[in-house]
Amino acid sequence: MAQATLRWEGSRLIIIDQTLLPGEFKEIQLDTAEQVWEAIKSLRVRGAPAIGVCAAFGVLVGVREKNPKDVESLLAAVHEVSDYLATSRPTAVNLFWALDRMRAVAGANASTSSADVLFQRLEQEALTILEEDRRTCRLIGEHGASLIADGAGVLTHCNAGGLATADYGTALAVMFRAHESGRTFHVFADETRPLLQGARLTAWELMNAGIDVTLICDNTAAQVMREGRVQLVIVGADRIAANGDAANKIGTYNVALIAKAHEVPFYVAAPFSTFDLSLDSGDQIPIELRGDDEVTNGFGKRTAPDNVKVYSPAFDVTPSELIAGIITERGILRPPFRESIAAMAQEAGVSV
Repeated sequence: MAQATLRWEGSRLIIIDQTLLPGEFKEIQLDTAEQVWEAIKSLRVRGAPAIGVCAAFGVLVGVREKNPKDVESLLAAVHEVSDYLATSRPTAVNLFWALDRMRAVAGANASTSSADVLFQRLEQEALTILEEDRRTCRLIGEHGASLIADGAGVLTHCNAGGLATADYGTALAVMFRAHESGRTFHVFADETRPLLQGARLTAWELMNAGIDVTLICDNTAAQVMREGRVQLVIVGADRIAANGDAANKIGTYNVALIAKAHEVPFYVAAPFSTFDLSLDSGDQIPIELRGDDEVTNGFGKRTAPDNVKVYSPAFDVTPSELIAGIITERGILRPPFRESIAAMAQEAGVSV
């Protein structure tokens, strides 16, 4: 990514409006909590890690908007803004993880001398979350790059590149790092209906990186695997349960089933912050439902009869038994995932 997905510049939150890509590259400034909420909800910023980082800075935006004069008022503002931003999207656990970190910093500094000092500490926490995400994505790329053999075909679904994170990506980080290492391979990018994140964003990112990419319709994945063109699938995730079940963009479960049928290894790439160890399995992951218009009137063109019923979940859950490995900043986790995830959590000092 030549341009940061989002940045905090002179106390201003600036993001790339991803709804306009690839036709138009435009950055927008978010000045209110409502604008941050709308940007997350409408997918101007999207991808679990990027949503988390945006939410952290969104707390700063919302607090500044309320202009609290004392520590007590600022603490109340942090909780009010955090609660509000938490309602924007239900599935990406990084959103809640980042908001919880901002609440925790506020609570830990409740006895500080002034509202200005407390705000500075909140700002530093948001900047730390941003920098951690950048480092994490680079490590995911390092750990996963060896999975891509020279001459391999790789399939991915939706967008898990630099646009979905603060920098470099998760699933695409593996491809970026393999490419930087001199490996030659070919990527098949699912278009990812109904909002075409694969067509609009993944293809754009890979082409800009000089990686050989072919765009395919979502219903073409089985055919390219049957033809022997794909040796590996790598996708991102928005939430991973304690047993390794992984929620990702709708259609990912289809790809995992197809990969299993063709004996193609299916990998998930995600940071530790995407694991929700409070959930025993993917059955407990909340699935966001999107509006009808994204299916019936996508990009301003009516493609379905008026008043037709629509069911449009934004995500599905891939069972852990379909996953060959989960690529994290701490290495590649292998089955049995309940044990390997618990071991990673223990290493990170997190109770399961």
